[in-house]
Amino acid sequence: MPNIKSAKKRMELSRSARLKNRAERSRIRTAIKRVRLAATAEEGKARLVEAQAILDRAATRRLYHPNTVARVKGQLQKHVTRLGG
Repeated sequence: MPNIKSAKKRMELSRSARLKNRAERSRIRTAIKRVRLAATAEEGKARLVEAQAILDRAATRRLYHPNTVARVKGQLQKHVTRLGG
C-alpha cells in the first residue's frame, strides 16, 4: 500500500482505468461473437456495423493496436461475406 499521496492517487487512477478497459474489452469480445454467430447475412451485416464502430473506438483510444483492429475487422467482413452478403 503506497504511503505517498501521489502514489495513492496513481493507484486509484490505475484501478479505475483497469476496470473501464476490462469492461470495454468485454464489449468488444461480445460484439465479435455476435457477428460470428449471426445466422443470416442481413443479421451479420447489422452486427458487423456495430462491431466495427466499437473496434474503431478501441483503436482510437489505443485499447488495441490499430493494426490488430484492422485485422479483426477484415476477418469479420470476410465472415459476413461468406454468409452470403
